[in-house]
Amino acid sequence: MSRADAARRDWQERIHRASGEVIPVNRLELPAPEGLRAEPGAGHVTLTWEPVPGAIGYLVHRDGRPVTQPDVDVPAVPSCRFVDTGHGPAAYAVAAVASMEVTGAFSAPVHAGPLEGPAGLVVRVDPGTVTRPLPRPWEFMIGSEHLSHMLSEEHTGGRPIGPELTAALRRVREELGVQTVRAHAILCDDLGVYKEVDGAAVYDFSGVDRVYDTIMEFGLRPIVELGYMPRDLAADPSKTVFGYQAIISPPKDFEAWGDLVRALVEHLAERYGIQELVDNWAFEVWNEANLAVFWSGTPSEYFLLYDVTAAAVKNVHPDLRVGGPASAANGWVEELLAHVGESGAALDFVSTHTYGNAPLDWRPALERHGRAGTPVWWTEWGPTPTHFHSIGDGPFGAAFLLHGMKAAAGRLEALAHWVASDHFEELGRPPRLFHGGFGLLTVGNLRKPRYHALALAARLGPEELAADLSGDPGGVEVWAARHDDGRVGVLLWNGTLNHAQAGGDPGLARTITLEIPGLEGEHLLTHHRIDERHTNVEALWREMGGGDWPSAGQWAELAAADGLAELAPPVRVQGPVRLEFLLPMPGVSFVELTRLRP
Repeated sequence: MSRADAARRDWQERIHRASGEVIPVNRLELPAPEGLRAEPGAGHVTLTWEPVPGAIGYLVHRDGRPVTQPDVDVPAVPSCRFVDTGHGPAAYAVAAVASMEVTGAFSAPVHAGPLEGPAGLVVRVDPGTVTRPLPRPWEFMIGSEHLSHMLSEEHTGGRPIGPELTAALRRVREELGVQTVRAHAILCDDLGVYKEVDGAAVYDFSGVDRVYDTIMEFGLRPIVELGYMPRDLAADPSKTVFGYQAIISPPKDFEAWGDLVRALVEHLAERYGIQELVDNWAFEVWNEANLAVFWSGTPSEYFLLYDVTAAAVKNVHPDLRVGGPASAANGWVEELLAHVGESGAALDFVSTHTYGNAPLDWRPALERHGRAGTPVWWTEWGPTPTHFHSIGDGPFGAAFLLHGMKAAAGRLEALAHWVASDHFEELGRPPRLFHGGFGLLTVGNLRKPRYHALALAARLGPEELAADLSGDPGGVEVWAARHDDGRVGVLLWNGTLNHAQAGGDPGLARTITLEIPGLEGEHLLTHHRIDERHTNVEALWREMGGGDWPSAGQWAELAAADGLAELAPPVRVQGPVRLEFLLPMPGVSFVELTRLRP
């Protein structure tokens, strides 16, 4: 059995196991949500209800069972609206979620079923009403495979791994405005940071320097995920994860671990400057220690690790940022809040992960623990937690990504897409061009629809505009903004959380009437589209015959087509705008109006 195959088998056996039981700290009893309404629409039922104070999210039941997908780790949704698609008449009920262990009472059920037939809606954007500065939760952070992969001189699919991963990170910095990168394994033995010689610790941060110098060169800063464990410091070095055998053991000596962390941070401060670290860096304690696949110790050992690590970071400078628990599926957030409340350890940000759904709202929990205003960072997020799952390669991933980003806007400081590039080797390197990789960019750095969706969001101006929808929106959402020069961008998408419909559903398509009153003068109107037939390099590869990897000529053809497709040629318009078009599901439209000077 190959190392990659062994890593996959081990992953599948352990990924759903907790690393240990924690005592729930939240026993808040939340009432059932009031005012549950079920509105039938073409191909869907839209549920809305009144908010419950103290809730971090809501669990929707259909016919007595949670509405979820097999590849979603947290079924609860953060807001008081849910669109159910692809199902017949049902009884719906909703409960408020106080923490991952505490769900309140369910509402009385309401009954509804979807309608048939074509549907449309009117989208009105007011170019004169600014609602707020446009939040950009994607800009703060992106995820990456372990950054030592940038040093690789090997190839995947005939493409050079190190240079292409580096180019991918450069691209998200330059084109999407991403500021930081979070990656595993900076303390793994492939970078040689820690050895013991005659019982004494020997540090070597030259490998770390090579990695961080590379990303600093083009303006990215690291969110330093402090892990995994160096072999010579591990209590049990046989406990590993991934094909590259990252050691998930607690340290054999917690004081020695603290010394290592302090030495690393001191070295970084000396190399890059303490003010640079204070202003632009942060330190995250471990990765998903609530899962046995990532932490072979107990919960109490993780909380001790957190305290020791936070103290070591703050010992270098009190203004350096440190946080956690960097947990899977929203786990251990309140437990860490309660722990540091007792231990006194620093907690400058809260971090957690989820996949397949919009992130929950942890602000009520922060308030309960007297930490209102503490930044919340989702340091991993995306359409799926599963390696080699194709759900994100096409336009479904684009609509999903925009849904999550808008849901996070204004309440999260960071929603970090996991990851930038398909140059990724946790459970084996990519076996073919489109293999269900986590990346926004393929091997070869072709832009997936998800990448283009983020690029369109990045094109929105700094002032968010008022917009409303009337009719039968279903899964259609809108985000509009303007630039200082008066340019107006309207980003619309049509999606669903139902994976069974990821390939499309004509019954969920919508005829959009876009109205933008209040515009004066002549404008150039452009309309770009992401769907099955537009801005979809995966569909183009299928049309070319598919297969594992392109030939040299096919790489050139794919790269030449790797742009944002227009739905129609640009047109000049005078005064207010009224535009009608069909928006499939899944699909994304971006309408931009640029003032033409006389």
